[in-house]
Amino acid sequence: MTQRLRKLYGSLDIVSIMDPIALFLEWFAEARARETSDATAVALATADATGRPAVRMVLLKQADARGFVFYTNLESPKVADLRVNPQAELCFHWPVMERQVRISGRVEPVSEAEADAYFATRPRLSQLGAWASKQSRPMAGRFELEQAVAKAGLRFAVGTVPRPRHWSGLRVVPRTLEFWHQRPFRHHDRQRFTREGEGWRHEWLFP
Repeated sequence: MTQRLRKLYGSLDIVSIMDPIALFLEWFAEARARETSDATAVALATADATGRPAVRMVLLKQADARGFVFYTNLESPKVADLRVNPQAELCFHWPVMERQVRISGRVEPVSEAEADAYFATRPRLSQLGAWASKQSRPMAGRFELEQAVAKAGLRFAVGTVPRPRHWSGLRVVPRTLEFWHQRPFRHHDRQRFTREGEGWRHEWLFP
């Protein structure tokens, strides 16, 4: 297996290849350099208490050994799903690189400090939007959103914009990661890493 991994990934250190988080970060860095669309965009799949699925795109804001973080309105449907069924799957697709990564696991909130620190880096208009948007709820038209943003701007006309209590981050703590690399004639490479204790079990999958 080691020889095949070296052949597939060339100069990558074999230790990082056998660590799925390190491998993801290698692929992610390459995607951010090469992809023509936003490489941080990822499909997030959830299911409600009845098992009804829902999927939407979010943006990855942090990835490390602890998991994969995105930020959202805590009153949104996705969070309602995750409150009753705190399991999710992420799927990245990078067409230029002909690669896909699937990540599944439990979901947990980020710390208040993490959420505050990230919110402080957002553009001011995005910060105001977090206050203005009643995410996924009906509105009369776009002007209602513009009015709400203007109202938030007046409310926080001076100084920094604080993070709303209804806006924070969620972390997908990975249980499995699956890496897919397109090959000719649909003879694709697929490998799956499954968490076992403090380590990972690796296996190749038929395409």
